[in-house]
Amino acid sequence: MKIALGSDHGGFELKQILIPCLQELGVDIESVGCHDSSSVDYPDFAEKVCSFVRTGACELGILICGTGIGMSIAANRHREIRAALCHEAFTARMSREHNNANVLCLGGRVIGPEMACEIVRTWVQTEFSGGRHQRRLDMLS
Repeated sequence: MKIALGSDHGGFELKQILIPCLQELGVDIESVGCHDSSSVDYPDFAEKVCSFVRTGACELGILICGTGIGMSIAANRHREIRAALCHEAFTARMSREHNNANVLCLGGRVIGPEMACEIVRTWVQTEFSGGRHQRRLDMLS
């Protein structure tokens, strides 16, 4: 599986922590930046990650900013993107199982490293259940 990974300056530190977590899962990572903690504009990185997901170059995307809110708003502006802001493993699982979320948003200033790794593991390993949930997703298209 290939995942596009992006952050702004508020999510840079957590992004660096998540890379080994993703590698342990056998995920191929397409890092789109940012590459240090210098101030940047989060919509630029949401655009890059969403582009990789929309074109199929990556199956999924992960975006991290200070709270996860800005990245979630920016990502969900893109057609075919279903971005979910998650703060714990249950919502991460449900975002994949019921909503087929293809972008995970996290808040680097909101959740700690262990919780973030647990969220990512759960999110990556959960499959979409389809059925009635597909019918509901079709209503959004």
